[in-house]
Amino acid sequence: MVFLYRYVLQQPLEMKNTGVRAKRPMNLPTVLTENEVEQVLAQLAWEPWLMVALMYGSGLRLMECVRLRVKDLDFSYIAVTVRAGKGGKDRVVTLAEELVEPLRRHLAAVQAQFERDQAAGVAGVWMPPALARKYPFAAQQWKWQYVFPARRLSIDPRSGLERRHHFNEKTLQKIVARAVKASGISKRASCHTFRHCFATHLLASGADIRTVQDQLGHSDVRTTQLYTHLLGRGGQAVPSPFGRLRLQPPNKEAAPPSTGSAAGSTLDEP
Repeated sequence: MVFLYRYVLQQPLEMKNTGVRAKRPMNLPTVLTENEVEQVLAQLAWEPWLMVALMYGSGLRLMECVRLRVKDLDFSYIAVTVRAGKGGKDRVVTLAEELVEPLRRHLAAVQAQFERDQAAGVAGVWMPPALARKYPFAAQQWKWQYVFPARRLSIDPRSGLERRHHFNEKTLQKIVARAVKASGISKRASCHTFRHCFATHLLASGADIRTVQDQLGHSDVRTTQLYTHLLGRGGQAVPSPFGRLRLQPPNKEAAPPSTGSAAGSTLDEP
């Protein structure tokens, strides 16, 4: 009712508003173990492997990963700069040292492709309008190119020019879904799951929650605290009372116990 009067009818609501906002349910995200992350990565080819490794190793969102530009990778400081992330915010995140050399080799191949495109007269990479006006020649510069470019050229619907866009995010989602299925993992995992794994595994290794908050780009630390609910789960934190029972599981091949009303009889069906 408040929304109807305020934004649709655009007039004040005369009746007294005594309602309260409904609380959003807290849904715990799916998190893979380190072994399960390794199993999924083992099913991926070179370029998807690099993208998933960055999402897990740096806590990147899917679109933050595919939109990375060459200048956003800083191998000297072992860091990745995320531009215009969720909420339009920039942040600097860690880069796994083990990914530096693979990324250098990947960029060498991407640069060779970029030079072939330039020689063929392909238009430069897409630039945000404000940056395109400020830096009119930036689209043809190597540092502004996508780290993970598309395999095929496409027509930019805004300008009508033929460009090489970034790797299609839907394609990556399908590749990851097939990798999860091929690994035999029963959990429902997606590209965003690796961001959850980054936060949870970082906290489990002893990282400060404020550090994890900065890495994820959360405005409120309470959002980051969600991952603390995933720590210490299982037998090491809360032992099950079943372990105190002195019994052995029944023989699978044995006949089921008979039913009856006599004292001490057991039921084979609920």
